[in-house]
Amino acid sequence: MTGTLPVPADAGHRPRAALAMRADTATALLGPDALAALSRVCELAPLPVLDDFTTDRARAVLADTELLITGWGCPPLDDAVLAAAPRLRAVVHTAGSVRGHITDACWERGIEVSSAAAANALPVAEYTVAMILLSGKRALERAHTYRTERRRDDSLTTSPALGNYGRTVGILSASLIGRRVVELLRPYDLRVLLHDPYVSETEAKELGVRSVTLPELFAQSDLVSVHTPLLPATRGLVSRELLLSMRPDAVLVNTARGAVVDQDALVDVLRQHRIRAVLDVTDPDALPAGHPLWDCENALITPHLAGSQGNEWQRLVDLAIAETERWAAGDGFAHPVRRERLAFLA
Repeated sequence: MTGTLPVPADAGHRPRAALAMRADTATALLGPDALAALSRVCELAPLPVLDDFTTDRARAVLADTELLITGWGCPPLDDAVLAAAPRLRAVVHTAGSVRGHITDACWERGIEVSSAAAANALPVAEYTVAMILLSGKRALERAHTYRTERRRDDSLTTSPALGNYGRTVGILSASLIGRRVVELLRPYDLRVLLHDPYVSETEAKELGVRSVTLPELFAQSDLVSVHTPLLPATRGLVSRELLLSMRPDAVLVNTARGAVVDQDALVDVLRQHRIRAVLDVTDPDALPAGHPLWDCENALITPHLAGSQGNEWQRLVDLAIAETERWAAGDGFAHPVRRERLAFLA
């Protein structure tokens, strides 16, 4: 779809905007203060939110909409939707990935897209750093033993492998989250390795990490943290061979996507007690009750909680409001999504 779009927004212009997401998403994210903040810079269409673009009401709203503020559950913005929204020029997404609703038709139309992925990266990075440090001290396992045996171990006889001083952490992919993890790890006495085929040696040095091959990352790290998006080329990227090459008692942390890891191979390696794992994502993301991963005592499985939850959603909303204000003022987005980068994003 091609054509001439209306002139860009400028200072003093209050663009007509609408909310497009599931109703429960809007309830969780957009309280009265957020709606008031958006209404100060936009002519915001009245609630309820748009969660089906095929209704008569949706078509009436879309006819005048210049800016869509989207969230989880937004239907795809395909050719038919864009035909019903001739004035649409921008999308501000209140979550991370835009893959579910931004289509080729949007890029061909020249629609500007912003995402709150940068805001969502922080809690994931915080979770990752917490797990890196806790796993280095074996805190969760030792807490379990302490509760069971009701006696403390002797700190003078702990293994020299215990602790975080000089530990080697491998980061798989310099994604938004991967880079934030690297940033948050800087105050600690850790050696950080990175594998990302799209990061040059010069850029790696600027990040303060050493660039290595994928086999080197797994063989040399005490902990490998996975931050690569799930793409056809990365499905099963963390293979049986790589898992078997990890140091004894090394840790695999996955906050990316479960299918990036060969999960059957991971179960086998965990059953051999060769390594440990911290998994906030699995394949499928909600494991069946009888899945063998549940029986691996050396795997900590959390329910996809690393990303924004609770009061952390406010950070996403704040970024979306700021992006809306910038766009309405004619300043463009601070966190744009580029079509040419989409293949490398989650």
